[in-house]
Amino acid sequence: MAETRAKLASVDPVWGRIVKEADEAVAKEPLLGGMIHYSVLHHPSLERALSYRISLKLANGEMTEQILREICDEAYAADPSLAMAARADIMAVYERDPACHRFLQPLLFFKGFQAIQCYRVGNWLWRQGRTDLAYFVQMRCSEAFGVDIHPAAKIGQGIMIDHAHSIVIGETAVVGDNVSMLHSVTLGGTGKEEEDRHPKIGDGVLIGAGAKVLGNIKVGNCSRVAAGSVVLEEVPPCKTVAGVPARIVGEAGCSQPAISMDQILHSGA
Repeated sequence: MAETRAKLASVDPVWGRIVKEADEAVAKEPLLGGMIHYSVLHHPSLERALSYRISLKLANGEMTEQILREICDEAYAADPSLAMAARADIMAVYERDPACHRFLQPLLFFKGFQAIQCYRVGNWLWRQGRTDLAYFVQMRCSEAFGVDIHPAAKIGQGIMIDHAHSIVIGETAVVGDNVSMLHSVTLGGTGKEEEDRHPKIGDGVLIGAGAKVLGNIKVGNCSRVAAGSVVLEEVPPCKTVAGVPARIVGEAGCSQPAISMDQILHSGA
């Protein structure tokens, strides 16, 4: 068993570590043994584990777990980038969330990570022209996690959504790589506009709790949006904006705000 685990870790380090942590978790808390075996140890890969976890969370009286699992398996088999993005998301949560101490935790317990993986499957369905099924995934994700992401939105990898309550991301929104956001963030429109009407968030951006970014505006790479702000105008790269409406109050304060997770508006930031 140890030799198999070591080989697995060398082929897929993220999945190998999750399996190792799952073994340790079962030994430490046997009452969670069934859950951890079904969610992790019964599966040969992260892709299969994600399919199981997503289908378990989204199933209801209208769509069975088995059907959803087959849909997820199809998505992961057809587009390997989905699972690669999931690995980057796990790393992002582990590195940025002080409450995350193991790679296992996002997969089992963190609804921000789980909701993003549901979105990725919904987005794959949308790109295949299976829009009604994509809307079903969006609906169930909203009901199960309180995270409402339109399946047509474009979201990069290395995403961390902390607490992940009341997140709204609109149809034409674009979110870059290595973005961090907290609960109650809205990337929305400003009214009843059609076509391209939602924000474009650059790489490495940090969006604080309760912030609203509205309209087809750009938020530049490695910028910070302070908690509770309402952003209605373009944000240049590497700046901090705050207020209602938001205004530039200083520099971002560091080269990678989304990774440092520093939300304090320092003097002269």
